[in-house]
Amino acid sequence: MTIDDYSRQALRTLLGEHAYGEVDAKLMAQVLGLGGESGEVLEKFKKILRDKQGRISDSDRTAIVKELGDVLWYVNAIAHLVGSDLEEVARLNNEKLASRQRRDQLQGSGDNR
Repeated sequence: MTIDDYSRQALRTLLGEHAYGEVDAKLMAQVLGLGGESGEVLEKFKKILRDKQGRISDSDRTAIVKELGDVLWYVNAIAHLVGSDLEEVARLNNEKLASRQRRDQLQGSGDNR
């Protein structure tokens, strides 16, 4: 499956049609969903650290990958709703990281490093 195949199939499950300016209810629901699913990934790791001394089992890995799939779904939906796609998101992210690497700025903080 290509990333475009994934994107098209995932967008078939995007619901909601309420508008409020440029940030409508559908977009906001996806942004909030991304936060929630990201939190679920964090929660998995918290429990691995707290309960399993940082050891990731096969079932932990499977659960994490499933949650990452949910994160990917929301990233895809948000990109679509703001007029982009996963290809552009991935390309721009790689360009940003390559620029930081060339300038020896991979570490540190801030968006514009």
